[in-house]
Amino acid sequence: MIERRTLLLSASAALATPSILRAQPADALRSAIAPMSQLHSVSVRRGGETIFAEAPRGPGLDRLANIKSCSKSIVALLLGAAIDRGDVSGVEARLGDVAPQLVPASAAPAVAGITMEDLVSLRAGLERTSGGNYGAWVSSSNWVADALSRPLVAEPGGRMLYSTGSTHVLGAALSVATGQSLLTQARDRLGAPLDIEIPPWTRDPQGNYLGGNEMALRPTAMLKVATLLRDRGRFEGEQVISQSWIEASTTPRARSPYSGLSYGYGWFLSPSGYALGRGYGGQIIAAHREADLAVAITSDPNLPARSQGYFGQLMDLLDGPILAMAA
Repeated sequence: MIERRTLLLSASAALATPSILRAQPADALRSAIAPMSQLHSVSVRRGGETIFAEAPRGPGLDRLANIKSCSKSIVALLLGAAIDRGDVSGVEARLGDVAPQLVPASAAPAVAGITMEDLVSLRAGLERTSGGNYGAWVSSSNWVADALSRPLVAEPGGRMLYSTGSTHVLGAALSVATGQSLLTQARDRLGAPLDIEIPPWTRDPQGNYLGGNEMALRPTAMLKVATLLRDRGRFEGEQVISQSWIEASTTPRARSPYSGLSYGYGWFLSPSGYALGRGYGGQIIAAHREADLAVAITSDPNLPARSQGYFGQLMDLLDGPILAMAA
């Protein structure tokens, strides 16, 4: 009788152990985010299963969140869709050929030669519209013309100059090339196949949707975008964005002088293997292909998230307890 009881207890322990081990990474993540007062939500998908989705603060997992500059990553996907469909010939296509009407007379002669690749990799060479220049830029009467009329401070295709103006010009060029607003493209080419809501967002004085900021998605939708990126452009069996574009997008093209992270076509690339969109305040859409992880993080959109501050904490979260969930 004693032997039988011992055998049953041993068998029960063996069955329980995997559950205990699976729970430990989630508990570690939960403990890590508990003191992070700026963080709103974290969602993690491993393979085909969402293994963590909690919102200790903020509006919750199914409410719209301003994804800030993660919008740049969405616009980059839309460029890939436009190339896939033949609306744009390729990344080497020049602005003066794709949308000549956008180039103002006040622009430097070299501006017409800026390529789609220069814009999507934030290497247009034009003076930045982000940071201290952002307020004056969005107060101008023509955001595209203002961005393109700024002085060239670097060679196009050279160093990375983080500028929402570059992505806004790209979005406007895509609208010309496709004959569709950025909102329509986002809904048709991402919203419909991923079954996510993409509401209207900020527009410039000419009616162009802001390319590179102010889009809103639910954390659940952000996780679907991360899954698309992780799975090389596929989502639930459908090739939504070509694999070749995803591969090109996650190939290093430049390096951020602020975070030190590499940058591809709209996505930052971490040494540990993440491709991620990053938005002001700590909004993150991330994929780790080798670990089979997709991640969405939302945070207070009104507080800064500097590389040596809160964003650094989020990277520690990604590289620590979240990456541990791949096991």
